[in-house]
Amino acid sequence: MKYEKIRKQVLDAILEAVDMGLIKGTSGNIAVKDDEEDVVAITPSGIAYKTMKVEDIAIVDMNGKWLDGPYKPSSEAPMHTAVLRARKDMKATVHTHGMYATIMAMYDNDLLPTTPPQAEFAPVKIVPFTMPGSNDLAQKVVDTLGDGRAVLLKNHGMFCCGKDIKSAMAATVYTEEMATTAYYAKLIGIFKPLPEEAIQKMKELIAADQAV
Repeated sequence: MKYEKIRKQVLDAILEAVDMGLIKGTSGNIAVKDDEEDVVAITPSGIAYKTMKVEDIAIVDMNGKWLDGPYKPSSEAPMHTAVLRARKDMKATVHTHGMYATIMAMYDNDLLPTTPPQAEFAPVKIVPFTMPGSNDLAQKVVDTLGDGRAVLLKNHGMFCCGKDIKSAMAATVYTEEMATTAYYAKLIGIFKPLPEEAIQKMKELIAADQAV
């Protein structure tokens, strides 16, 4: 089977996301770029993830054109491939419809961290609502993401990226945690995000591989 390595990474990650409750049914999608060729493995469209096999994972080119696999790629392939084209330092992308990220995406302000581990991904900016699967949404995600690792999609969900699938999944988990913490803290009126100087210090420690 061609591209078995990246196909397996996508399948393992999507099953992990399902088990964590970040993805339900056939919503959400994950993509991983090949290390040697300009191709991307991505979850197929409309297939139940729990019954999916490695060979079911679709392969697309860097523009989202379907190259291989029995099922057509996710309709969000334009968003995943646009980010992977723009961010040469990123090799994996994750899009989820996690409940708290979706709720906090309705705010107009950036999502801010409340704990040190969340600081790596802050601030998480909000992408204005745009029709899912469109090239317009793909470009807005690229523009809003900039050199960051995570964005919220208004009335839609979250999009994260990483240097590999482990890194992209970590961004997803901590961004959902950031949204959950912020939601409950705002609900009871005690929301106090980390100070900006603390966020920057944590980013420096993480970059130097000295984070606690």
